[in-house]
Amino acid sequence: MEGISESVDPQTRFAQGERVRLAGIPVLSTQAAPFAQDLFDALAAGQRRCVLFANTNFIVQCQGLRDHLDDPSLRIVNDGIGMDLAAMLVHGKRFAGNLNGTDLIPYLCAHSPQPLRFFLLGGQPGVAEAAATTLRERHGQAVVGTCDGYGERAQAGDALAARIDASGANVLLVAFGNPLQEQWILDNAGKLKTPLVFGVGALLDFLSGNARRAPEWVRRVRLEWLYRLSREPRRLLKRYSWDLLVFFSLCWRQRRA
Repeated sequence: MEGISESVDPQTRFAQGERVRLAGIPVLSTQAAPFAQDLFDALAAGQRRCVLFANTNFIVQCQGLRDHLDDPSLRIVNDGIGMDLAAMLVHGKRFAGNLNGTDLIPYLCAHSPQPLRFFLLGGQPGVAEAAATTLRERHGQAVVGTCDGYGERAQAGDALAARIDASGANVLLVAFGNPLQEQWILDNAGKLKTPLVFGVGALLDFLSGNARRAPEWVRRVRLEWLYRLSREPRRLLKRYSWDLLVFFSLCWRQRRA
């Protein structure tokens, strides 16, 4: 993951821990190692952290949630080259690193002082269970509960938060996509006792093998978005065309203001 060991140049990058506003949304400039340590410290202290990954689609889709995204327990981190380009456009600097849930969750698994206890929420029926097998067998973690994002979630209704708490999970992965997962996290944060909550998009599909990630060299040059577009053009074309124009328009307005 970019940002694990690279140094932060104060002339070209925001400082570690600095919050940067893009299109009205506060995005944390950080790298994997210090961010993971902050999460582990919060977990040990019994403090809440809700982590959201802000890519260009997040910025566009979550505009209606802006008034709720300054909560002290929220950590919104940047994900993708588009965020760096927008930061350069508006502020003249890049973020300290680049974080996404698909890389960060395995990183947390590898560096946690003790196995984490996951609850997986979202995905098509069967996806969360397959992702749970990967977390147990490949990453050595505990999975204490799953719930798909369709019929099972609808059937659980308002009792879902209590079910998650009763599982004893200390990490909750919510995979509904933007902005549904962010709205659900904001709506249920007050009901949940789970210390670490993440909005993870397609992570369960990747962990389950239901979707394939780009080769490592493609990720290294930060073109994973192009790989995903080539595999799912119908679903992603609007995101990487019209929505991208909306994103840069929002950021350009901020620059002019």
